[in-house]
Amino acid sequence: MANDPNNQSPIFEGLSTEEPSVLTISFASDPCASLGVKLCNHDNGLTNEMFLPGYASVGGMLDGNTLAKKHGVKVGDHIVAVNGEGFRRFPPDFQDEHLQDITEGLDLINLSGGENGYYAAGEGEILDDEKERNRELKGRVVTGKKSGEVYERLLAKIREIKSGAGRSPSSNPPLLISLERYMWDSRVHSWSRFLSARNGNVPEAMTLIQGHERWRNEFFPIDLTEPSLQKLLRVHAVSKIDVGKTEEEEDKAPVVYIDFAKLQAMGVESVRRVHGNVVVEVAGSEESENEPVVDLTGVSIKQGLQPGVLKKLYATFEPNYPETLEKMVLYPVPRIMVRAVNAMLSFVNEHTRKKFIITDDLFLVCKELGWNLKEIETCGSVNSYMKKHL
Repeated sequence: MANDPNNQSPIFEGLSTEEPSVLTISFASDPCASLGVKLCNHDNGLTNEMFLPGYASVGGMLDGNTLAKKHGVKVGDHIVAVNGEGFRRFPPDFQDEHLQDITEGLDLINLSGGENGYYAAGEGEILDDEKERNRELKGRVVTGKKSGEVYERLLAKIREIKSGAGRSPSSNPPLLISLERYMWDSRVHSWSRFLSARNGNVPEAMTLIQGHERWRNEFFPIDLTEPSLQKLLRVHAVSKIDVGKTEEEEDKAPVVYIDFAKLQAMGVESVRRVHGNVVVEVAGSEESENEPVVDLTGVSIKQGLQPGVLKKLYATFEPNYPETLEKMVLYPVPRIMVRAVNAMLSFVNEHTRKKFIITDDLFLVCKELGWNLKEIETCGSVNSYMKKHL
């Protein structure tokens, strides 16, 4: 867990990187097999596709023991080449040999050369100029005259290779699909969020994402040994909570639990320490969405709620992690004080405010977050429930 001082480096770098990991899926063991995924078509001429490396990605996994599951393919992986022939939107920024291959159950295949980029280990040496030609072919950029054309050519290529390998496996190489996986905060995945945050205005979205990248370079790394941050980490004033997702809830956003009473009792004046803690939890996550829960138990809304921490967090996250907030819960807030709390949060834009749930109804909180009401009642409080799932 990102906030466990015993299980992490004292310097937190964050997980943001533009460098992908790679996967190579070989159909050699079963030339006629299906990959076992649903594909997303990214050849639609849309502005939110401009930073996607290819024209198709994995949009869903089919049931059963498929090749995709065997080799560790995940939703969001992008197809960039078929049998060594690139189907890219733009040239790769990194060479394959410098990237981490995360394919699971990979057969002993040398992917640096051979016909169509497929070369069985032990068949001989590959000359440097042939390696370069293969590299250029795999990094090939393909464009079409109309939307959908390249996507259809990609599918046709896959069908052609599978058909040939099925008819005559000995004379036709098996299908070999190359994919790239990017972190959730890379441009590949984050561009659509920045574009949405600026209502599709490309110049404004570009300014926003460039500002985020500058902030990222300035803000990281975070020194986790800084005393006040260590104190926040130890007392779990801010924690990412795993409430035990079911298989159906695998994509459910994680909960970032903020014990507001603890923050105020500690007299945290340097808000950077607090939002540094929250950034560790969010930037250290592999999920692109989160559900902060601000526990106001023990806080006097009328006299004691100090919105400065929330205001600073908002000022950091709105321009740097737009559209990552699935919902935010402030609990418990008496009904008669909801209007006052809303007034305190006037700095939040209208779009984000619609994601706020301000309530004293525990049943509603459990319904919105998928929590077990009976388990909370057994624990005695939300705070105890959170501690149980740390």
